[in-house]
Amino acid sequence: MNRTQLKRSSILRMALAGSEATDPDGETFVLRAVRIAAVVVLYWFVSITMVFLNNYLLDNRDLDAPLFVTFFQCAVTVGLCWLMQLLSRMCPRLVDFPAVRFDVKTSREVLPLSVVFIGMITFNNLCLKYVGVAFYTVGRSLSTVFNVLLSYGVLKQTTSLRALMCCGVILGGFWLGVDQEGTTGSLSWSGVFFGVLASACVSLNAIYTKKVMPAVDGNIWKLSYYNNINACVLFLPLILVFGELGRLATFSRLADLGFWGMMTLGGVFGFAIGYVTGLQIKYTSPLTHNVSGTAKACAQTVIAVVYNSSSKSLLWWTSNMMVLGGSSAYTWVKSREMQRSPRKDPQDLAKEKLLPGEKGSLGV
Repeated sequence: MNRTQLKRSSILRMALAGSEATDPDGETFVLRAVRIAAVVVLYWFVSITMVFLNNYLLDNRDLDAPLFVTFFQCAVTVGLCWLMQLLSRMCPRLVDFPAVRFDVKTSREVLPLSVVFIGMITFNNLCLKYVGVAFYTVGRSLSTVFNVLLSYGVLKQTTSLRALMCCGVILGGFWLGVDQEGTTGSLSWSGVFFGVLASACVSLNAIYTKKVMPAVDGNIWKLSYYNNINACVLFLPLILVFGELGRLATFSRLADLGFWGMMTLGGVFGFAIGYVTGLQIKYTSPLTHNVSGTAKACAQTVIAVVYNSSSKSLLWWTSNMMVLGGSSAYTWVKSREMQRSPRKDPQDLAKEKLLPGEKGSLGV
């Protein structure tokens, strides 16, 4: 009994002392808490802003060119990689970025991933274009389900009953959300179709990322560099085939600096999300990152509904909670399973979540 009281009093003293309690590295509890809060807020700000900015660019009625918008964002990412390399050489203490020289062999090895990557970000943007921000979380919610299906079909990995039950909740939320969107008359079957394709590509992207990581020495920024260069090249024939070049030629705001500024800003946020995702995982954990991403998706949906002055039914909100709750539960179940399994490295979850640009994850 005395020991229990002693422990409680020690914990209370640490809580009250706050700023005086330090970890082995000499960092105070308050400083650590403030840093984590700042990183989470930064992740939320970058991620939510990026989604709304992309929705603004893709919803432009004067320019129906989603492939060009995505191509331009990839080009901005490549340019920022070059800039970061330059800053890293000039200010190595302030900027840490790997030196990358373009190698044709490495580019060819990354190419299969790049094909999946352009499918992921293109279908992702098309889903956002047709369903809007409010329904975006539900429309793009099946990536977890595809993870399970592809893990079994491609990697021959089985999934526990608890994880399958979580997938069942996600599927239920998805179908309920589609039903409720149809009831209100705002359902876009094209958006749902592109959302399903985007979810499948997100899962394939994770699998191919693991396969090509050795080609870039396991460095996520090198992978992002080669991936986006390949994507820029692959997008060019697609832009021509789908007639977007003609639409660009007749676009009235082609010489408008404001339009190009917004386009560039979209690319900057696309690049920044990869950095803040890694930062959040570094200062918290992969599980906390996923919980934060789920909470952010919920806040993003609420902001979109309020901003558009929409009125949603209880069942519509229930579908969102089912998707977000099922996704969070699945992450928790998988993290527990990885901790119990001696054959798996706990860092694998972090590597899976730290994908280039995070353009296809539910958290975005």
